[in-house]
Amino acid sequence: MTTIHQDDFIQSIADAFQYISYYHPLDYIQALGEAYEREESPAAKDAIAQILTNSRMSAEGHRPICQDTGIGLVFIKVGMQVQWEAKLSVQEMVNEGVRRAYTNVDNPLRASVLADPAGKRTNTKDNTPAVVHYEIVPGNHVEVICAAKGGGSEAKTKFAMLNPSDDLVEWILKTVPLMGAGWCPPGILGVGIGGTPEKAMLLAKESIMAPVNIHALKAKATRGEKLVRAEELRLELYDKINALGIGAQGLGGLTTVLDVKVLDYPTHAANLPVALIPNCAATRHIHFELDGSGPAKLPVPSLDDWPKVTWQPNTKTSTRINLDTLTPAEVAAWTPGQTLLLNGKMLTGRDAAHKRIQDMLAKGEKLPVDFTNRVIYYVGPVDPVRDEAVGPAGPTTATRMDKFTEMMLAQTGLIAMVGKAERGPAAIEAIKKHRSAYLMAVGGAAYLVSKAIKTSKVVGFADLGMEAIYEFEVKDMPVTVAVDAKGTSVHQTGPKEWQAKIGKIPVVTA
Repeated sequence: MTTIHQDDFIQSIADAFQYISYYHPLDYIQALGEAYEREESPAAKDAIAQILTNSRMSAEGHRPICQDTGIGLVFIKVGMQVQWEAKLSVQEMVNEGVRRAYTNVDNPLRASVLADPAGKRTNTKDNTPAVVHYEIVPGNHVEVICAAKGGGSEAKTKFAMLNPSDDLVEWILKTVPLMGAGWCPPGILGVGIGGTPEKAMLLAKESIMAPVNIHALKAKATRGEKLVRAEELRLELYDKINALGIGAQGLGGLTTVLDVKVLDYPTHAANLPVALIPNCAATRHIHFELDGSGPAKLPVPSLDDWPKVTWQPNTKTSTRINLDTLTPAEVAAWTPGQTLLLNGKMLTGRDAAHKRIQDMLAKGEKLPVDFTNRVIYYVGPVDPVRDEAVGPAGPTTATRMDKFTEMMLAQTGLIAMVGKAERGPAAIEAIKKHRSAYLMAVGGAAYLVSKAIKTSKVVGFADLGMEAIYEFEVKDMPVTVAVDAKGTSVHQTGPKEWQAKIGKIPVVTA
């Protein structure tokens, strides 16, 4: 009989969530490096270079890969011959470990968990409670997977109850483009098939915790070894999804998914439940076992194993922009796909700030800041440590602010916005109407972006915490014109262009 001690379990959970905040799984980052080498789309290649550079910087600096440090997710398999020396429940021990990890003074992580989700949505301040899945299995040890799942990728989860006669692959290929780029591709797509609705979802989530090994599966097929149906589906979906041309950050390119995972389970004769869950450019998970001998010992990866890619701002191909003197006429002259380096002062704001602005404008109240001829950055940064102006501060998904875009452009004097992923029809129409622009920063490059932020101060709605309005002073912050004043969106033109190209060029995927 193995005894698992409370302190060992809590410490292991705390260590694991700190670990995954700054270390990518090595299999993921190496697969991304291979994608960088074969990428032919300049925009996608630049985006991947930023993600790879950010990953190595985070590993070196022990600071978060992404400003969205995720919701705590834990899979636990408890051996039937295990006993606990503990006063707390397993859920309570997990929560304590998460609490210690997210409030660590050397590397504080962003608290994103809100209680009363359909009501007041109050931040719990320490990212608890975690979501825990249990399984009782034979054995005398405890297997644990800790993952930090960002809201951008979770928001793109899709589910359908198909009929048994429906074409599963066809549904997936129609659905993936509908996910947009808010999940920060290239990443890993998890597919759960069968069981019941909740079982399919759990299968999809579990599947993306496995190593990136699509190349090994391709080699198996090449050798003529027999594949089970789930393996055949993985290979088929991998090739067909990448042929869609969505590419890194949705800009168009050769690689949209680095791997496709499929788990299935027997289901009712009348049903075909299917769930899709993506893992983003901030793929974060660690697996460990406890055998009663003490806390888990997590391996320290070698930085020599990271791809040798270093992104630097390119002043020859990018245009430097002075935000402090920016005019509507300058904004209107930007072109789709143009790369800019932002300099000067800009404001920030996310969902909660936009909603409060909306309420204040409706009441005729004065806003805490003047948005006239200003640029807003959709971001919720991590708290700074030591000499940092701000912690990791990558963009959040811009589509969540679409419903506020007309209001902001028509009533506040705002002239441009920065975020990640595409904009929807309503936002594009407002941008075109007001001859504004939407600029895209790379999701998954939060620590790299933060290095361009030289000063930071809260200028409005301080009670909203990371969702307050900040004023950042930036130097050479890289962005791409994703929607110009004419309403042209590179998230529409880029994938179409590369989908057409992919069928005409040799693509090496193994």
